[in-house]
Formats: sequence, structure tokens, C-alpha cells
Amino acid sequence: MVDARSLVLISIVCLAGLSSAIARDAKLLAAAEQAKPALIETLRDLVQIESGSSDTAGLARMADYLEPQLKAAGMTTERRKTVRGALADIVIGTMTGTGTKRLMLIAHMDTVYQRDILATQPYRVDGNKIYGPGIADDKGGLAVILHALKILQDANWRDYAKLTVVINPDEEAGSVGSGDIISEIADQHDYVLSCEPSALRDAASNEALTLGTSGIATAILEVKGRASHAGVAPLLGANALVELSHQILQTRDVAKEIPGTQLSWTVSQAGTVRNQIPEKATAYGDIRLTVPDGLERLRSALQAKIDSNKLVPGTEITLRLEPGRPAFVGGPASVAVAEQAMRIYAEIDRKLDLIPMTGGGTDAAYAARNGKAVVVEGFGLGGFGYHARDEFIVTDSIVPRLYLVTRLLNELAKK
Repeated sequence: MVDARSLVLISIVCLAGLSSAIARDAKLLAAAEQAKPALIETLRDLVQIESGSSDTAGLARMADYLEPQLKAAGMTTERRKTVRGALADIVIGTMTGTGTKRLMLIAHMDTVYQRDILATQPYRVDGNKIYGPGIADDKGGLAVILHALKILQDANWRDYAKLTVVINPDEEAGSVGSGDIISEIADQHDYVLSCEPSALRDAASNEALTLGTSGIATAILEVKGRASHAGVAPLLGANALVELSHQILQTRDVAKEIPGTQLSWTVSQAGTVRNQIPEKATAYGDIRLTVPDGLERLRSALQAKIDSNKLVPGTEITLRLEPGRPAFVGGPASVAVAEQAMRIYAEIDRKLDLIPMTGGGTDAAYAARNGKAVVVEGFGLGGFGYHARDEFIVTDSIVPRLYLVTRLLNELAKK
């Protein structure tokens, strides 16, 4: 089997010998340029609505903002509740045209930031960068979708059989309540463009599309010990915190020996009061996977390491690995769409990179899970600082991204 990295290298070599097979669409480019100020205003509106994955009130306000925008673009809308987790509305817009291809755009309205984050990280503009919590991941993607739809509506474009937009409220929480719904809807389409952001680490970076995203799982390590008085009789206890710390240290590099896996211990909990030897301790780890058998191989290796070396007598250790979002690995058809996107960027004298695989997990994986739709990731705005302080988008990416999405939808509809 040819892996995604090889496919990208092959496609780049092939593209090197090609001239642009598609002429620039001057009308679409002009429309994208004209839409830039309005898109920036939309970004400001979206950032002002705090919408962390657990903030059901904020997510409801986002849905209330987005649904009328889809209706204004001519779409019939509906809301479906997520089926697990913090229940919130998935906003879905659909419209029918006169063509033969079924096209879908996806993005998410939730962010990783907690309520009241705007008090310390407000929306602000600094040159060609606009800062705000969630502005790149993924409110920039939402803005691209809304304004791409407006451009296409103004152009009276109807060369599709069906055009669908799905906006997810729990992507940052693993899409536990929406993943199956996204997969179900994607299976009814020929092409899916996922509008996560394009990473721009510095001013010299090119925008990019992504052909692979990691699968995600959770590691749970639980230690049961024995409580005792920390001052009078500490040796009568079995310190669960000490054993947990030992296991975290000795397992932290296990995944490095298993290609296609990554483990980062990220959360721990132990004890309740200062003067008691803790009888329980728990750690949670973030797992990333790019190979089908990675989770089972990692489970076996971790368990072997734990069993081979325990530190505190009298403690019991339990390991669980819980699968989450699957991996997305784009095949030849995804590469072909990405190549077409590269040619479209070349029309406006821009270079577009292709990323074979990232450590992030996205809803592209659910869209591609059953292999019925051709999926490509990364059509949102260029930016950086996701999930961190001072997240930003670069305004120079707005016009190229609007041109890319509208132009590519036109071309995919003709296939």
C-alpha cells in the first residue's frame, strides 16, 4: 500500500512538470477580494461569542448566529442534538442544485477555551494578524464557509446536485456526540472539504492542505493503594501517588518505540487531604495514532512495562486505553483533489503545501471513515497558536482561501 507521504511526494513531482490547466477566474477572485472586510466583521462577531465545548449556553448562541447565515445563503437548515457528552445543536444546512455532484463543507463552532476567556484574551488586531480565542480553530473556518456561500449565491452557482454544510459543536471534545452523524451525512456525498485552519508558523510559511490526521485515544492509569496517617504511621500505608508517579515516569517514552503512536501524560489526580497517605491516584494520557494496530501494540507495551517494575508494595495498578476519533489517511483521490487545489493557488501566484500527516485529530476522520466520500482537510484560514494564548489568523490568507474554496467547489462539481 502506498502511504500518504509517498503519495504527496509523487504528486508534487508530477505537478512540477505541469502548467496551470485552469485559467484564473477573475470574477471569483474579485468577489473574494470584495468579501474580505465583511469576513473580518464576521470573525469579530464569532470571537465575541465564547463557545467552549462544555459551554452549552455559548454553543446555543453560536448556533443562533450561524443558522440565519446559512438560511440567508439559500439553505434549508436543521438542528440535531449531539447524542453524548455536553448536549448541543449540530447545525446543518442543505440546498439542491442542477448538477450531479454532492458536495459538503464541515467546520466546528466549539473551542478549547473556558468561559470568560475574552477578559484576558480579547479580540484584537495587530497589523495583518487578528487575535482571539478560537479565531483560527475554527471560527476562521466558519467564516470562510459563510462567505464562500455568499460569493457562490451572488454568482447564481447551482452546478451541484446537493450542497451541504455541517457545523459541529463538540469537535474539541472528540466529537463523541456528533462523529457518527458527520460520518452518516458524509457518506451521502462525493466530496468533503473540512475547514480546519492552515498552520502558519511564521511569515515565510506557505498555506497548506492536510491529507492525514491522527486518531485519538485516552490512556487511564489507576492506582489503588492503602490509606494511613501521614505523620504517625506513613509506612502502614501504600502510597498510590508515589506508585502513579513512578509509572508515569517509566512509561512516558514507551510509545517512542512503537511507530505510529504517541503518548503524553497530561492530567493526574491523587489524595484528598495533606495528612493522609493517598489510597487512590489516577492519570490520564493523550494518545495519537497513525497506524491501524497502534492502540493494541501500545496497550501491550505499556502493560508489560507496568507489570515488570512496580515500586510501592501493596498497590494495584489498572491500565485502560479508550479509543476515540479514528485516524484520517487520504488516498489517491484525496491527493488528486489536493493537486487541483495547488493548481488553483498557482493561478493567483500563491504556493500551497501538502501535509501528509499531523498530530491533530479532526472531523475529516469521521467524514472519511467509511471511504464513501473523498475528503481533504485544512480549508480554513491561515493562522497559529491553536489551543494556546494569543491564537491568531493572518488576514493575507482570507482572499486566497475564499478563492480556493469557491473555485474548487466549481471544479469538483464538473467531475
